[in-house]
Amino acid sequence: MLRFGTDGIRGVANVELTPELVLALGHAAARVLDGETYVVGRDTRRSSEMLQAALSAGLAAEGIQVLDLGVLPTPAVAFFSAKHEWGGAMISASHNPWTDNGVKFFDIGGRKLTDDQEERLEAELDAGTRSTSSKVGEVYTPRRMREDFADHLVESLEGRSLTGLSIVLDCANGAASDMAPDVFHRLGATVRTIAAQPDGANINEGCGSTHPETLQAAVLEFEADLGLAFDGDADRVLAVDHRGRLVDGDHLIALCALDLQERGKLKDDTVVVTVMTNLGFRLAMAERGVRVHETQVGDRYVLEALDANGWSLGGEQSGHVVFRDLATTGDGILTGLQVADVVLRSGRRLADLADAAMTQLPQVLRNVRVADRDALAAASELWDEVAEVEAELGDHGRVLLRPSGTEPVVRVMVEAPTAEQAEAAAARLSDAVARACGA
Repeated sequence: MLRFGTDGIRGVANVELTPELVLALGHAAARVLDGETYVVGRDTRRSSEMLQAALSAGLAAEGIQVLDLGVLPTPAVAFFSAKHEWGGAMISASHNPWTDNGVKFFDIGGRKLTDDQEERLEAELDAGTRSTSSKVGEVYTPRRMREDFADHLVESLEGRSLTGLSIVLDCANGAASDMAPDVFHRLGATVRTIAAQPDGANINEGCGSTHPETLQAAVLEFEADLGLAFDGDADRVLAVDHRGRLVDGDHLIALCALDLQERGKLKDDTVVVTVMTNLGFRLAMAERGVRVHETQVGDRYVLEALDANGWSLGGEQSGHVVFRDLATTGDGILTGLQVADVVLRSGRRLADLADAAMTQLPQVLRNVRVADRDALAAASELWDEVAEVEAELGDHGRVLLRPSGTEPVVRVMVEAPTAEQAEAAAARLSDAVARACGA
């Protein structure tokens, strides 16, 4: 049985994630989660329409009213869930290949499910019960909801335009393919679009945020001011500056945090990031008087911290960025608009803003396949060696070891002043992990 990961449930479509399983998931969600109405969207994978129909059928069989959004970004589902106090669900495997698919849910209010909700949903799914009620919900396609979400994105700039800015949009042949070009055109930007012709099997294929090299070449070819690369469901974005250099989520969060701070809109001068955020980000924020709050990996944990403290901004290195005053989840198009707006208002190039915001320290990531990932916590000799490495690196280095939640793997991350130091430390600790947890 598939289980929930950091962002919903995923598997190979029609093999692991079957219509029968998704139908049962719809039944289970209707029983466990709140909401008499659900808004359901999908990305452009060939299997998404089939699985959306199965999920909608399961919900409707429990008496739930289902609004079928069709193809729209994941943040649109969260937006309508928050605006109307509906439940929500998205059929998408995000940045995965087209052969995979997934389901992610939003609770009433547009927030991703808590660990407890996911556990209760899994338990209900395992129980395998079916409804005996004669109550059947309606499934229908509402009018103007696509336009309403586009209007929300446009209005996020508070009447400002993007006139004078030339942008290349890489839509990953996914859910942003229609929405993103439309919104940027409406705001006056000069737009060139690539990877915006989905055929059901080309989502994320050599394009989008997982393959930004296509966008980097396009920005240079068209001599654009910047480029934006979305993932398959458009809940994250990476940028490319006019020199063709990649600008990752850490840099985007940093420059937006400093802009909000300057305008008095960064609540408590605090930004929320995960343990994977580069140490260079933390050092740069400390220099500017911005406090950094750290969470575990996953944008839902970022959102939990934002909501618990009333803070304004948070996100992940991967490009999930949450502007809490505007959204309840990471939104690639919204983030791209905010970044473009900062560029225009500042009168500076994205490259200059990113360089000024932070200096990224060399980071090395290694996945060590082990016999027992659970042995990590009690491996005292390993942790002694980690302490030695951290002492050698000092204040300008960092070590993170964590077990994978889905694979027999321990992830080793090292940041250091030089790439050579990071590589050497990562190799040393990877060997130590293998000894401690069994290779």
